[in-house]
Amino acid sequence: MSEALTIRKPRALEAMAERLNVEPAKLFDTLKSTVFKGASNEEMLALVVVANEYGLNPLLKEMYAFPAKGGGIVPLVGIDGWTKIVNRQPIFDGVEFNDVEDEHGNLFAIECVMHLKNRAHPVKLRERMSECARSTDPWTKMPSRMLRHRAFIQAARIPFGISGLVDEDEAPDVQVMRSRPIKAEIVEPLKLEV
Repeated sequence: MSEALTIRKPRALEAMAERLNVEPAKLFDTLKSTVFKGASNEEMLALVVVANEYGLNPLLKEMYAFPAKGGGIVPLVGIDGWTKIVNRQPIFDGVEFNDVEDEHGNLFAIECVMHLKNRAHPVKLRERMSECARSTDPWTKMPSRMLRHRAFIQAARIPFGISGLVDEDEAPDVQVMRSRPIKAEIVEPLKLEV
């Protein structure tokens, strides 16, 4: 009589612990007391799943928890995390930045150009200082660097289909959506022609 061999897929925390070469229990305690501080166990699980999905290391501040408006925690990805995600893409073929100045020589916008191996034309995205600048310490001290980061992050979303991640500038505006029924009213049935 032979016994069937059962192979169990590692759970999210175990998978991260293996990837980071640490004990799962120690990783849990460390995450809970540092970068995921204040997260419930359910939020911890969600954060770990997102980190695993994108191969990010929260201990290197590539990703961390951020309290959302209205309660809850959202996964926040720093510029190092975004850079790591983009550089891992097999079709990524380089990036360039172009400063756009106004008539007085002030930085007006930054254009990020993502080159891709599988496309004839690069993805270009322009972020404007007037729409992105915040009255935070980094934006006050390093406005051009912050705008470059913002342009890079937004440009990365388009060709690589990155979703479910929030960057540092978006985080204060994120509100956790609570489940609620969606009401829809059909005014006239849809008519299909074949």
